[in-house]
Amino acid sequence: MKRLSALLLATVTVAAAGCSAGTGSAGPAAADASNEAAIRVVASTDVYGDIVQVVGGTAVSVTSVIDNPDKDPHEYEADAQTQLALSKAQLVVENGGGYDDFVATMLAARSSNPTLVDVTELSGYDTEPAEGEFNEHLWYDLPTVVKLTDRLSSDLAALAPDQAATFTANAAAFTDRLTALQQDAAKIKKDHQGEGVAITEPVPLYLLEAAGLSNKTPDEFSEAIEEGTDVPPAVLAQTLSLFDGRQVELLAANEQTGGPQTEAVVAAADKNAIPVVGFTETLPAGETYLSWMQKNLDAVSEALDD
Repeated sequence: MKRLSALLLATVTVAAAGCSAGTGSAGPAAADASNEAAIRVVASTDVYGDIVQVVGGTAVSVTSVIDNPDKDPHEYEADAQTQLALSKAQLVVENGGGYDDFVATMLAARSSNPTLVDVTELSGYDTEPAEGEFNEHLWYDLPTVVKLTDRLSSDLAALAPDQAATFTANAAAFTDRLTALQQDAAKIKKDHQGEGVAITEPVPLYLLEAAGLSNKTPDEFSEAIEEGTDVPPAVLAQTLSLFDGRQVELLAANEQTGGPQTEAVVAAADKNAIPVVGFTETLPAGETYLSWMQKNLDAVSEALDD
């Protein structure tokens, strides 16, 4: 199980704010320049870059812009290297929804337009819901990733028609694996539907909801953490009471951000022997999208079964 202790949260190099803008720069992961005939793809994060690579196989050369698991992705500021990669891209995958606005800004400077996949648009979700705020962390929403896989297959086929059958086969195999992940989430839902959980930020919320879990965290708490603002004392007290009153079965914590309020809730969970499961916004080292999501689901299941 991935347990994020208060000590770990305090010592990992993190930003003091959640999803606030910052000045850090991770730099894009360079594509393989040796395959000059490959379709040039830029993905705003390595999560989408990995998915493109699976669907495209050897027919694509992928550059992932945000790819550092030790930094807050929201601190990334695009640079000349990113601009160069985007200027050459034939296909661009962005999250949208305000998560990676640098993509649209830089694409506006191009004289020609690449094929663009906006995952937020693809998801079909309302970006201005009547209640709460839009959760832009769509790679944790497996149905949206299924849609993305299908879209990538068709867009890549349009760019390289002679490889269409390969893209279709790769996408089908990947979708089968996504279906297996959805079945794992359904199994958790069957065993634990309605059980309460707490979050530091809404990063993994789509996955937790698919598993039938109920987020008990006050919106004011997770929104303040995500925006990098102070949590009102009364809201912090309300959040801490979830652990002291054992109203939740686990705490889902963003490993890439931290601060006094997140440390306080992790400490409250530890004090009450409530499991803390860590989540990230980018791929952990050595993981693929599928292996990462499998480990996330396994960690949630193990925490709830404890």
